[in-house]
Amino acid sequence: MRNHSTLREVLAEHTIPAAPELVRRLEDSAIRCLACANRCRIPEGKTGICCVRTNRGGELRVPGGYVAGLNVDPIEKKPFFHVFPGRDALSFGMFGCNFHCPFCQNWISSQVLKDPESAGTPRVIRPEQLADQAVEQNAPVIVSTYNEPLITSDWAAKVFERACECGIVCGFVSNGNATPEVIEFLRPFMRLYKVDLKCFDDDSYRTLGGTLKTVLDTIALLKEKGFWVEIVTLLIPGFNDTDDQLRGIANFLAGLSHDIPWHVTAFHPDYHMTDTRATRPSDIERAVAFGREAGLRFMYAGNLPGSTGNLENTYCPSCNAPLIQRRGYFILENRMHGAHCPDCGALIPGLWEENPPRTAGGSAASRRAL
Repeated sequence: MRNHSTLREVLAEHTIPAAPELVRRLEDSAIRCLACANRCRIPEGKTGICCVRTNRGGELRVPGGYVAGLNVDPIEKKPFFHVFPGRDALSFGMFGCNFHCPFCQNWISSQVLKDPESAGTPRVIRPEQLADQAVEQNAPVIVSTYNEPLITSDWAAKVFERACECGIVCGFVSNGNATPEVIEFLRPFMRLYKVDLKCFDDDSYRTLGGTLKTVLDTIALLKEKGFWVEIVTLLIPGFNDTDDQLRGIANFLAGLSHDIPWHVTAFHPDYHMTDTRATRPSDIERAVAFGREAGLRFMYAGNLPGSTGNLENTYCPSCNAPLIQRRGYFILENRMHGAHCPDCGALIPGLWEENPPRTAGGSAASRRAL
């Protein structure tokens, strides 16, 4: 267990002024933060719900100049299945979250300053160092992940601006509890956005700290603004696995685009939900059936490698030719050279390479810490 008073003091030393686009000044020196949909009114000397965005002397100070986690991951681990398969993503995270999910699988860093059992040590770093490390590691993608990146958007933008200069594609792995203001702020620097659509019930969403409508509006706005979007639902028995919820998610996504990849991933007992059973392959297969019924063309199973038949693979929606075969984070075969099916020529939505890696799993079969 870490002394949180000490950690709070350390984090206070690693801040930057909030981006002007994400601040509204109010009466009595209070500040309205626009980094996430909580839109916290932050009085002098206080923090927002995330505990990391602070009104200090009438200025909103936000996390900057450090990382809590820095790794090279297979891009399939994010998961992005339609973005440079077999390649690596430089993944960095900071501290804090605007949700408090009892099933969080990154709670050690995301719940810092909220949970006395969480821990972590910041590592001082500059934006150009992160971009340079991506280049050195031959990673064509940088993602902000591990904690909730919306609450550290100001720092991510500085990292991404430098990365874009190096030709690197940037993205978020996020809960989607966003505002239109923060999406517009990030748009010049980002092309990728993975949203965790955690359930399809507003009462359940409110227990996590958000609302269903906000997340659905974020997904719709991201598509409208031209981001490449993939959706993940961690399937939790007894929480979000009813027929109504699964059908609701499938129909909503299909109503936006039949080409949005929907990853249904397996839950394992963790954090405050250690008494809930793990997700079975049959649970995921049931969710996939609803997706296919709604007309979604790209349904994927996650966290159960080799246990869900062909649900880790990508097939052409026009001729059903196998395009990419996967097992966990490994690419067993990638027939995508460019953006079209090699058999029938149909356009396959996503970000593809003309000459993808030939080795299984790219250069990172599992996480490499930096």
